Amino acid sequence: MRDHRTLVVLCLMFGAMVLAPVATAQTASSQASATQPAAARPAAAQAPAARTRPVPPQQQAQAALLTPVAARVPVAGPGTPILPVAQTGGLSCVPYVRMATGMNVSGDARMWWHNAAATYARGQTPERGSVLAFMSSGGMARGHVAVVSRVVNPRTIEIDHANWAGPGIRRGAVMRGVTVVDVSDRNDWTSVRVQVGHNIDNFGRTYPTHGFIYNRPVGARTLMAAGEATREVAEAPMPHAALHLRFALDALAE
Repeated sequence: MRDHRTLVVLCLMFGAMVLAPVATAQTASSQASATQPAAARPAAAQAPAARTRPVPPQQQAQAALLTPVAARVPVAGPGTPILPVAQTGGLSCVPYVRMATGMNVSGDARMWWHNAAATYARGQTPERGSVLAFMSSGGMARGHVAVVSRVVNPRTIEIDHANWAGPGIRRGAVMRGVTVVDVSDRNDWTSVRVQVGHNIDNFGRTYPTHGFIYNRPVGARTLMAAGEATREVAEAPMPHAALHLRFALDALAE
């Protein structure tokens, strides 16, 4: 019996001697990990980086409306030249757009989107020299068309147009550099608000639009029109008379 007790005591002593160094090593490892700099720790042990949440479309539209004019920077992109129009009054929107673009689309402004389908490319992205086609709506039964003169950002453009009434503006007058903001849910330019009068930070009610009619057929030549710099980026004939292109390039060279 005494021999059995002695054997048990010896086993316990041996186990304690074996486990003591292991416990000491684990304690030292934990202390070293706690004092290790964050930069030296494995990437998996560091906290994950915060994810950037996308801005909802309506917040984008609201931000565009509230952006000061001084902060609106033009975006370079495809486009076509805009012809100079000397006449400053006595014009409705359709004749002005024809004079400024050379595009030959028939009908009232409300019919342009459908009548242009067989000749000109159309889309939902603004380009310089394209035509923004407004639908017929309350107070504007015949629709409206305007020329995009500058793309500011995906939600903001500037247009040149005629016969758009407002404070201090006569019917038939030509207005240039008018700010338009896209307030559609999908940023597809089917709902817009237009600058009121000469106040560049005040916008009127929401107008429904079709989108943009481009001054080219599908797959045609696109001109990079940013300011006075114009260069060809693809090849194909223009849909209207070559005279328009010659006049446009002459105007830009002046």
